[in-house]
Amino acid sequence: MKTYKYLLVLIGFSILGCSDLEEDPKSQISPDDYFSNLSLDQVEGFVSGAYVHMHHRNFLSREMGQVLMFRSDMLAIGRTSNVPRKEHDDFTVNVNNELITNNSNAYWPKVYQIIRAANDGIKAGNQLVGEVEEGVLNEVIARARFARGLAYYHLVRQFGAIPYIDDTTLLTEAAVAPRTPVDEVYAGIIADFEYAKQWLSPTEHPIRAIPAQSAAIAYLASVHLTRENWQGAYDEATELINGGYNLGLEPDFQDLFDSVKIDESIEPIFVLDFTGVSDGDQGRNYVAAMTGGRGDLQYLPNITGGGGWSVQVPALKVYTTWDANDYRRAVSFDDTMVFEEGGPAVPYTEFVANDGLSVNRPHVGKYTRMASKTPSQDGNARGAKSNYCLMRYAEVLLIAAEAANELGRTSEAEGYLNQVRERARRGGVTNGFVPSASPADVSGSSQDEFRDIVLEERRLELAFEFKRWYDIVRRRLGDEAFGPNGLESEVTTESGVGPAQKFWDPSRDYLLPIPGDEILLNPNLEQNPGY
Repeated sequence: MKTYKYLLVLIGFSILGCSDLEEDPKSQISPDDYFSNLSLDQVEGFVSGAYVHMHHRNFLSREMGQVLMFRSDMLAIGRTSNVPRKEHDDFTVNVNNELITNNSNAYWPKVYQIIRAANDGIKAGNQLVGEVEEGVLNEVIARARFARGLAYYHLVRQFGAIPYIDDTTLLTEAAVAPRTPVDEVYAGIIADFEYAKQWLSPTEHPIRAIPAQSAAIAYLASVHLTRENWQGAYDEATELINGGYNLGLEPDFQDLFDSVKIDESIEPIFVLDFTGVSDGDQGRNYVAAMTGGRGDLQYLPNITGGGGWSVQVPALKVYTTWDANDYRRAVSFDDTMVFEEGGPAVPYTEFVANDGLSVNRPHVGKYTRMASKTPSQDGNARGAKSNYCLMRYAEVLLIAAEAANELGRTSEAEGYLNQVRERARRGGVTNGFVPSASPADVSGSSQDEFRDIVLEERRLELAFEFKRWYDIVRRRLGDEAFGPNGLESEVTTESGVGPAQKFWDPSRDYLLPIPGDEILLNPNLEQNPGY
């Protein structure tokens, strides 16, 4: 099974010299001879470059992933000395925040590199119209359009109006492109996913880092949900549920985060499939290290200092308010660490006493517990061959549930949600296969009650999977999430237990700032309000 993803990465590396343009990736357009005498293999190479860029630390593995995690109410920063991270955690973000821009490890330019590589693939593919069988060529172009749609879907939800650059944009236009209205950006995203839905293979690939038709349908459902087009979200989600795509829930929730078992699962729809082979930071898996406990020798002994880094640490209340009988809590958290080879399991209240760079809170367990099962060639779990599910079947069920409820079909909505809860009740390898009565099925709820229930279910089911911040934004939950009774009202610090400091401003903080250096380079860009 791993053959496919090694091929994907090697093809992508072969074209990085063409599409890894650091200076101004969104505005550089190739000369005409760049696309002359093309073959289908070359077009495939351009397209693969877009997916290789998704495996860089600047995307979800580290930089953008940190921003999405810290801005949610599920994490309170562990080690507070890093100013760029802390700015996102407490909502004091500077326009030159180094996680976003003005730094070699920033993600605004990286996401535009994904877009640039996708645009190159689309433009190159269009040069072969009439020379290559239509279905074969259009599937390759569809993979490029899927990647472009996904990249813009992240950007528009974070920054609002952004420069929308496609395969037809001229150099003179791109260099001074103004911000494209949000509705127009979404129109482009939907058009890309619709094209991908039409032309991607209806059969799942052995490695789901290569999108199939199901991935396009799932993301169309997600986009329509974000836009509150409830009928569109319902139609796409139920098409996937009822369409015979050989998808379903993995019986053991833990196996979704097992780097060996995940390849055979029918739940993932689209993944980032890390190989353990890296070129600098192109391909490194950082999530396990960022979320793992400092000094913990249970799972990541080969990272410098032992264990992870105690950077992205759940707020204490996330753990204490989660039903202890819900199997997903056991999978999602580690509430003990081992600091000595063969030593005892130490409770979270004593983490700092054993390692001063740790934090006295349970840590994320989803990414660390199984990471060392497939280490990289040098044995470092940071480069592990892990898969990150960016879209999985459980989320499609919850999209269908939320949309159905908004359409007045609450009883039907309960059925979709209860499928997710039923899996959670079974237990699995992490709790010794002990079933539970929790979480109980939902029945007889009102539309308003179910709206809260399904958002809470998304918070738990998709915990620490880069989804919560987007839910807070689209449902405007910030005042509640970051208020005096929010989940971050109880965190541990050096001085004890107390609330995380927040400077939440709803008139400003639902959007991130447009990078300051981009505004200096492009006089047609305007800043978001409040920055």
